[in-house]
Amino acid sequence: MTTQYDQPPQVAVVPPAPRAPLARRAWRGRPEDPSWARPAFWALLAATFVLYLCSLSASGFANSFYSAAVQAGSTSWKAFFFGSLDGGNAITVDKPSAFLWPMELSVRIFGLNSWAVLVPQVLMGTGAVAVVYAAVRRRFSAVAGLVAGAVLALTPVAAMMFRFNNPDAMLALLMALACYFTVRAVEDGRTRWLVWAGVAIGFAFLAKTLQAFLVLPPLAIVHAVCAPVRFGRRLGQLALATLALVVSGGWWVAVVELWPASSRPYIGGSQHNSFLELTFGYNGLGRINGDETGSVGGGGGGMGGGGGRWGSTGWDRMFGAEVGGQVSWLLPAALILLIAGLWATRKLGRTSVTRASFLVWGGSLLITMAVFSFMAGIFHQYYTIALAPYLAAVIGMGAGLLWERREETWAGAALAVTSVASGAWGYVLLGRTSDYLPWLKWLVLVGCLLAALGLLFLGRAPRNLALGAASLGLVAALAGPTAYTLSTVNSAHTGSIPTAGPAGASMMGFGRPGARGEGMRGGFPGGMPGGQGQRGQGQGQIPPGGAAGPGFPGQGGQGNGQSKGQGGRNGQGFPGAQGFPGNTRTGESGRMGGAGGAGGLLNGATVSAKAKKLLLADADSYTWVAASTGSQNAASYQLATNKAVMAIGGFNGTDPSPTLAQFKQYVSKGQIHYYIAGGGMGGGMGRTGEARGGFGGMGGNRGTASAISTWVEANFKKVTVGSATFYDLTEKRAG
Repeated sequence: MTTQYDQPPQVAVVPPAPRAPLARRAWRGRPEDPSWARPAFWALLAATFVLYLCSLSASGFANSFYSAAVQAGSTSWKAFFFGSLDGGNAITVDKPSAFLWPMELSVRIFGLNSWAVLVPQVLMGTGAVAVVYAAVRRRFSAVAGLVAGAVLALTPVAAMMFRFNNPDAMLALLMALACYFTVRAVEDGRTRWLVWAGVAIGFAFLAKTLQAFLVLPPLAIVHAVCAPVRFGRRLGQLALATLALVVSGGWWVAVVELWPASSRPYIGGSQHNSFLELTFGYNGLGRINGDETGSVGGGGGGMGGGGGRWGSTGWDRMFGAEVGGQVSWLLPAALILLIAGLWATRKLGRTSVTRASFLVWGGSLLITMAVFSFMAGIFHQYYTIALAPYLAAVIGMGAGLLWERREETWAGAALAVTSVASGAWGYVLLGRTSDYLPWLKWLVLVGCLLAALGLLFLGRAPRNLALGAASLGLVAALAGPTAYTLSTVNSAHTGSIPTAGPAGASMMGFGRPGARGEGMRGGFPGGMPGGQGQRGQGQGQIPPGGAAGPGFPGQGGQGNGQSKGQGGRNGQGFPGAQGFPGNTRTGESGRMGGAGGAGGLLNGATVSAKAKKLLLADADSYTWVAASTGSQNAASYQLATNKAVMAIGGFNGTDPSPTLAQFKQYVSKGQIHYYIAGGGMGGGMGRTGEARGGFGGMGGNRGTASAISTWVEANFKKVTVGSATFYDLTEKRAG
């Protein structure tokens, strides 16, 4: 017999509260959030999106090299998959193709125009701001998340690259996601988050190859140490994440490597038609040690002594004249706050998510900064966008944590030191462009110093006074990068080496800024004083330009651009009106005009209406309406005509594709209509092997492009249209 005590207790059943509609939850956010938090977040994203859209079309097709690939992928699914430079699938870009896919889909939907190419990049930038906000907001306050998002949005190099069609926009977004997912994995120990981190890094590899792997050490170590599960399970999770990385990044590589080479495009940037060679050579170890066969001046390694053809190396590279104005405005503050955050969490347990957050984002910042600082190979200022999400997250987390502990004297002192460092460094950076808002550096310095006084006594100050001091410090610290960002979004950026900020913000050159040197160590033709050209076999230096082109204003170089025993012909240097047409026989000096550093360097030609009409005549009868040495010239004509143009030798004109025999076969089959003279990074080689202008000596195989040029000029009819020279490959040369 049972009694009432044997019965299970009667528990009143309370029906769950009805879930708020999706629209309300999206607007309101978490129930515990202040009412202003989620609207402020949406306002941040809207402001970022609108800011990045400003004057977007002024950049036209931005990097015509990648825009040509986008055009090709919008007309051919084969070109879409492989990342071909042209719809005829002759050769690919020198990167995997994933970063092109959003732009190519956009162009397929909206047609070929500047907005269709660049808006996907704007969306990625807005998404990166959202990810950084979400990452910081989970463990810190909504204000900390807003600060982090604003810092990322207002970093000059981010404002430029999230409006530009290079692979770095997708890379930055995916790396931010990888950090976010890793912290989530440490937070609850679930395998799925770490697997998603592996997927993000895998697809980042398909955007910019090995650069995606820079953050693997800090992410893997932090999870292995801090995840709240037993050690064996942590190792298993890392193994699964590695598998996810290999699958998500390797499937495309496997298809490309296994696909018969005869039926796919040549792998641009490689010397043996191999993506693995491209990955581990030109785009891999070559970037570290400088041994980059096929690159601009490649195959020679770094210069040593803290400098090289791609600028000075060393621990202070991120702060130097070449890079500082792009990304380093709040870098001192981030380093201080990272140290403070790790100190504040030193006594927390192994599984502390707060400390893990600092280790993930801060570790990613430090390792990426270290590699950039000492890499001897190709380095461009815009690479530093990779630092921006990590830097922004550390700023937001550090400021949020110290604000929460503001009653402790050391926390207020750390915030005060951070404000002083930000003001002093902002003053230095603004001083480098003394003609640009000369009064702003004083406002930044004074504002940060006044804020530091208030922050120093943060724990004893009334709340309103404390908020005022913190707000003043934040506004003053962001004033410099905001000004540079506004200058960036109001300027056009074209070519292959864009830089952010006003004129003079970045001293771009091969070698030290302003230094005179020889050959490849001399300054660029414009921007800063150049050096005397070096005579010798294959060592022609970068010749000066004769016409104005976009870039940093400065005096042209003094070199003669000669090869052994031969003066260069009147060549184009960097082809087209936006490049540096010059006279390599006389070595005339020229100037680069415009703002934003060497923004137009390596850009293509201006295509006249008559030239466009010539190429479009009976265009559908040919696989390629034309061919030209190097990608920039080819890309300009391809974008102007919306028809396939073959880039002989790929980006630099140094890839051995097509061979002379292959080119002859294309011509005999009637697949190419015209050959455009004067292409390449400086026009290729003439019949006697002399440099025609531009880069006289490069790593890689110049013989292929030279042989094709020699054969064409000797056998086919020359057609002159304005200042451009074509050879009609359907008509033999008379006599």
